[in-house]
Amino acid sequence: MERKIITTSDGSKTIHLVDWDEQYHSKHGAIQEAYHVFIKSGLSLFKDRSVSILEIGFGTGLNALITLMEAEKFNLDIMYRGVEAYPITSKELEQLNYLSELNAQTLEAEFLKMHESPWEKQIAITETFQLHKQQKEFKDISDTDAFNLIYFDAFGARVQPELWTEAIFSKMYAALQDKGVLVTYAAKGSVRRAMQAVGFIVERLPGPPGKREMLRATKTA
Repeated sequence: MERKIITTSDGSKTIHLVDWDEQYHSKHGAIQEAYHVFIKSGLSLFKDRSVSILEIGFGTGLNALITLMEAEKFNLDIMYRGVEAYPITSKELEQLNYLSELNAQTLEAEFLKMHESPWEKQIAITETFQLHKQQKEFKDISDTDAFNLIYFDAFGARVQPELWTEAIFSKMYAALQDKGVLVTYAAKGSVRRAMQAVGFIVERLPGPPGKREMLRATKTA
């Protein structure tokens, strides 16, 4: 599948899958979307504690980088699990401009370590941020009561509907601890209903730039 780097509306870059006409992040702003969906609507719910995060689609590492940046503000110790079936290449990584757009050049070594660290092994990126990358399909996730927060950042249901089904959300529900939260940029009615069918309490929230709504789902006993 042909892939190319494009610049989104906020100046940050992402990867465009030409055959699918799909992007790793919103074309309306990769960084803006990450902050709105995953930090404002997810990570900010947790303060002064240890938090275990599962990211569905590690991709470019943007969400992990921003989480590392924001964790200090919220006084969080992070255990971050990133699941990705098809890691980006070193050439693609070199073309991403997140460090400069975030004014985070001091985190260059940490960002590179995120990408260069071995898969299937937990690595300390900083004293308060542990990263464990797993290269596998989302359908193969089998964790139980392991996470406080899920960043559900899979490719859209238009191109990969199999990732937005009751079967997948049942795995997400099982992977969360009680009162755990899943956030995603998606807002389709079929997605919301699939979440509700497996037991989630689902909220519609204002979406990031370019989207009217997004979804946040909470696991209850």
